[in-house]
Amino acid sequence: MKFLVKFLLLCLLGPAVYSQVTFDCGNAVPICSNTPINGGSTGFGIDDFAGTTSSGCLEQTTSGSIESNSAWYRFRTAASGQLGFNIGHNSSEDWDFALYQTSDCSNLGDPVRCNFFDNSEGKSFIGVGEDPTGDMDSVHYEDWLQVNAGEDYILFINNFSNVNSGFSIQFTGDIWTMNPNTALDCSIVSNLLGPPVAACENDTVVLDATTSGAIAYAWYRDDGSGFQNISGQTGATLNVSNSSVYRVQVTTPTESIISEVQVGFNAMPITGVVSDEAFCLLPGDSFDLETKDWEALGGQSAQEFMVSYHVSQVDADAGINALPKLYIKSPGQETIYIRTTSMANPNCYDASIAFLLTGVETPILTFGDQATYCEGSVGVIIGETLPNPNYSYSWSTGEQTPNITVSQDGQYTITVSHSSQGIVCESSMDINVINSRPPVIEEIEIDDLKANNTVTVHTVEDHEYEYQLNDGDFQTTNRFSDVPAGVHTVTIRDPYGCGELTEDIVVVGFPAIFSPNGDVLNESWHIEGLSELNAPIVTIYDRYGKLIAQMTEFNAGWDGNFNGKPLPSTDYWFKLSYLDNDGNRVFAKYLQSHFSLRR
Repeated sequence: MKFLVKFLLLCLLGPAVYSQVTFDCGNAVPICSNTPINGGSTGFGIDDFAGTTSSGCLEQTTSGSIESNSAWYRFRTAASGQLGFNIGHNSSEDWDFALYQTSDCSNLGDPVRCNFFDNSEGKSFIGVGEDPTGDMDSVHYEDWLQVNAGEDYILFINNFSNVNSGFSIQFTGDIWTMNPNTALDCSIVSNLLGPPVAACENDTVVLDATTSGAIAYAWYRDDGSGFQNISGQTGATLNVSNSSVYRVQVTTPTESIISEVQVGFNAMPITGVVSDEAFCLLPGDSFDLETKDWEALGGQSAQEFMVSYHVSQVDADAGINALPKLYIKSPGQETIYIRTTSMANPNCYDASIAFLLTGVETPILTFGDQATYCEGSVGVIIGETLPNPNYSYSWSTGEQTPNITVSQDGQYTITVSHSSQGIVCESSMDINVINSRPPVIEEIEIDDLKANNTVTVHTVEDHEYEYQLNDGDFQTTNRFSDVPAGVHTVTIRDPYGCGELTEDIVVVGFPAIFSPNGDVLNESWHIEGLSELNAPIVTIYDRYGKLIAQMTEFNAGWDGNFNGKPLPSTDYWFKLSYLDNDGNRVFAKYLQSHFSLRR
């Protein structure tokens, strides 16, 4: 709150205080350097809108007029700057307002600021400028008003709910910073004692009726049963400390002057003792200061007093730079200063209490939750390698160090604690440890042989490996596409550096079944792609290991006969060998080396 609150309209003064309300624009109450006092508004006088159905945002009410329970005020600016005001009221009531830049009630024109929103949100303020509770998005507030000296304004306030306990007006804005006592023109107030006065309990208000040439002064007081003479008070001034309506009669040689003024005293809040607060803090966390309101109020009504929080005693005393209720806290301890303020009179406040707010950092775990160690190694280090000396560490293994070395598969849990100001803030993490074994090929799967084939490499371990075909790039998938027939080199490596395997594989194709039964279809069994190998030899065996046939790339295939005689329907096995680049005969690995003969 960077503006200075200057003027006040008292809400509830109790049964001994009478309202200063005028229901007609023509008798609008003038406002200048002091404050009007109001105890509520019931009904309205003449229809100042002359039967029109709307004025700015205002529309006719159930009364048949724009007015229902109205109050009219007027003021004139004496300086230039930013001007606003807060109209405080009970949160269960619905109040509206319109502000006109004019001094002519018969020609109000369109309002320069107007608000007609219902109070379904249960707000306690409407007005121009900023909601004093810090709600920057309140629909009950209109934009600041930029004024120049000498401008006349008429303010119309209306209670729409027909149930009201009064309202307060508090003028705000930067205009009061440069002109704390002269922002408004007091020449519009002709009353000798001035406009009504709002003060705080235990204050003393001095009423001054000093008049040139006066020969006698008499003071009176009306507490609700008519004016009664205040015995012994015959001076030009009167010190008052109780709410009432006061009258002075000044006698001069030529006339008798009578002037009245209403004086209201608002309750002075007392801020209760507020306990220190410490909480676990993560980056960006906020603390809800509103949770401390009940301690500060200590049983006082939240409808009558407002609690704000500040980072310095100076700010709390001045009522400026209030912290947002959801306060983004930095790590560490700081003093929060509390100001409890009367909603009716912001000059009535108590800023004598403060409390310590401590944000204890919750440990943030930045190390990984996965770890791998190689089979046969001493293990792997898991946990925090850059420990915070203010933290303590505890493992599910019972160890109390920031990190540990493990050499077994499994899940390990670490809990990191930070103790401060009597609280413990903890973070835990489950770390999964995997034993990584060197790759071992289990099977090479080749799609039906064609010019370009799909080869899938299956390993014994279901593990994350990286795969390379010939001199290509390593990849995480175990499938290679567009692989031509012939001999290829497959390399498999563990991404954690736990071993690498390089094998030559042979990409060929053969039928799983053939049927030499004279129907011209599948009459022989053969291997496709032999021509891509160097001096290939295929040997065929029965289930007992007996050599049945031998072929090269130049044979048409095996016809299912042995020494000219048909062999029975069953499974047969084969081996494929070829000469490698060094001229050595080697056998092809990982082939599905059996097939079926069916007759």
